[in-house]
Amino acid sequence: MSYEQTLWKELENVINPTYLKKQNKLKRWDYGYNEDYDFIVISKTGQIGQIIEIQNLRIALPAEDKPFKRSKVQKEQYWEKQEYPKALSKIKSRFDWDEYPNEFKEEWYDYIDNEFKKRDEGYWFYNNGNPTYITGTHYMYLQWSKIDVGAADYREANRLFFIFWEACKADKRCYGMCYLKNRRSGFSFMSSAELVNQATISSDSRFGILSKTGADAKKMFTDKVVPISVNYPFFFKPIQDGMDRPKTELAYRVPASKLTRRKLDDNVKLKELQGLDTTIDWKNTGDNSYDGEKLKILAHDESGKWERPDNILNNWRVTKTTLRLGSRIVGKCMMGSTSNALDKGGNNFKKLYYNSDVTKRNRNGQTSSGLYSLFIPMEWNYEGFMDTFGSPVFIKGKNRVYGVDGVEVTTGVIEHWENEVDGLKDDQDSLNEYYRQFPRTENHAFRDETKDSLFNLTRIYEQIDYNQEINNNTTKGSFIWENGIKDTKVKFVPNKDGRFKISWVPPKNLQNRVIIKNGVKHPGNDHVGAFGLDSYDISGTVDGKGSNGSLHGLTKFSMEDAPPNHFFLEYICRPQTAEIFFEDVLMAMVFYGMPVLAENNKPRFLYYLKRRGYRGYSMNRPDKIWNKLSPTEKEIGGIPNTSEDIKQAHAAAIESYIEEHVGQLEQGMGDMYHQKTLEDWAQFNINNRTKYDASISSGLAIMACNKNRYTPVAKRQVKSMYLGIKKYDNSGYISKINK
Repeated sequence: MSYEQTLWKELENVINPTYLKKQNKLKRWDYGYNEDYDFIVISKTGQIGQIIEIQNLRIALPAEDKPFKRSKVQKEQYWEKQEYPKALSKIKSRFDWDEYPNEFKEEWYDYIDNEFKKRDEGYWFYNNGNPTYITGTHYMYLQWSKIDVGAADYREANRLFFIFWEACKADKRCYGMCYLKNRRSGFSFMSSAELVNQATISSDSRFGILSKTGADAKKMFTDKVVPISVNYPFFFKPIQDGMDRPKTELAYRVPASKLTRRKLDDNVKLKELQGLDTTIDWKNTGDNSYDGEKLKILAHDESGKWERPDNILNNWRVTKTTLRLGSRIVGKCMMGSTSNALDKGGNNFKKLYYNSDVTKRNRNGQTSSGLYSLFIPMEWNYEGFMDTFGSPVFIKGKNRVYGVDGVEVTTGVIEHWENEVDGLKDDQDSLNEYYRQFPRTENHAFRDETKDSLFNLTRIYEQIDYNQEINNNTTKGSFIWENGIKDTKVKFVPNKDGRFKISWVPPKNLQNRVIIKNGVKHPGNDHVGAFGLDSYDISGTVDGKGSNGSLHGLTKFSMEDAPPNHFFLEYICRPQTAEIFFEDVLMAMVFYGMPVLAENNKPRFLYYLKRRGYRGYSMNRPDKIWNKLSPTEKEIGGIPNTSEDIKQAHAAAIESYIEEHVGQLEQGMGDMYHQKTLEDWAQFNINNRTKYDASISSGLAIMACNKNRYTPVAKRQVKSMYLGIKKYDNSGYISKINK
């Protein structure tokens, strides 16, 4: 067994080494987004070193700077919280500090100044022989933040989390992070530590807390934020207004500032310092929480658990405005959560998470939500499976491994997780809950409950998991007319930006098969398979959204060189114009030589086929004979979606296909490789079909390939006829003719 991590990677050859050396010497690397190299500089020294990528976000780390070495022995090099000097631990406030003689202050000036430097620039130390950088925020969390167990453990997962967060803060295009996490990852404490860290150095600022309920937000404030603040060393802690342990608002009136020699020599007193006027508070959960306020940091905890009537999407639309002045972003949101079931707040969080993908930006360089999404798989952050150096024990090797608590780690986290999953195979709802709590993939995190599903979710999720294990089996690409000449032959061109996902390409002898009947083109491979289509008629919509066009291709059992009952094509997209969509679909049909069964309530595509001479590619509804079709149905084909019988037949078709061809089967695992379609099936609601484009078209493809099942059978009429043959009653001694 082996494990290859994909959470982050080092980028090489991004900058010419000579140029990098020159810029570092001149300290010309500015903190923030660098447009020339498309990375975010989180260094505050003007010098950069390693460039890494975390979830597609390119980040330039500071140049290495004299890492602290705990020991000369490699195995004894790890993070260790430094003991607070006893002489300083006795000082509780800046008032107490003022009473000490200058000689005493001079003795500790360098120590205090160095702590401020670490807080601002970050910290380097040797970890298992490797120079390791942590951000200033991470340092404050490890060294100076008191959590429920005392001091936080160093974890490599948290190092990457804080680096990502620093990049979010540095990038002027970004409103913050949307962190999809596993249970007990420490997010609540880390975000609380960041609130206190930033609040104690910010003037005239507001810091806020939201959670799945007001009670949860209050608990985070009283049990996490306040204790961290109270336990700060005096030189980081401003003078607090009001109660020592407030319940609703933590107010700082006098700043924590560097105790410089000038201030010492000039005997600048505390009373002469200008107050911070900075507060941290919490709000009850609601769509309009913090509406009208200006926030510097919002800690948004348990965002994936907002249940109706509360809606995280509505809240974020409001809250987002509290973090900006005009077009300028002046605050950041630190959002993190596991996900509830989709109908219990999870679906809204899922939308927000995927709207935060850094690879999908508008012309202003921002994601749809303004946030940056981050997912750290559970194997990186699972308690009990961290070694002395804070690294996950993915796979247990031959050598003995010990955790930070000195207890031996006897198995790898991957094996442990798989054992848990195997034990829950017979309880799908419990299994899905475990997936959501401890996800290894984004799909795990957004697993839904099975009880309300129309289809067999066990089989669907088995297939989804299998597809992820084999790293899927589809190719993205586009169809084009040969030499750019329409209505000739079509070619498939692999393309990472293509709109089609293909899992089977027919051999040459099956490509572009066409039959001409009475001047009308007909598909030459209708015995091999068919398409199902959910079309749209209008190119643009008022809100710029609209449903997607969806096309699916499915094979039948045939004697040709084709895998039977196999979904070979998935197209779920809404190009800029309907005509582009129509042409895409037409080219796919011509290339595979297969007909299409389309809904005729949106007939524009079907008329498009007829005008182009491809009426023969449009299937008639299979549940009626020709004489029973309407004039429009005879003209363009297609099937209506309004009939209750059709709706039931459509759902039954998908249900049957899943049972026979998806998930773990007697002959092995199914070969349905299209993840979007599987996920659409998992959520399908027969009473609200319009949302599920992939389910509509895939179901029509199944019906098209099994059209004989829906062919009406004429009723037999039995009519008695006299054939001239007499019948006799032979009950007595003499036969008598029956009358």
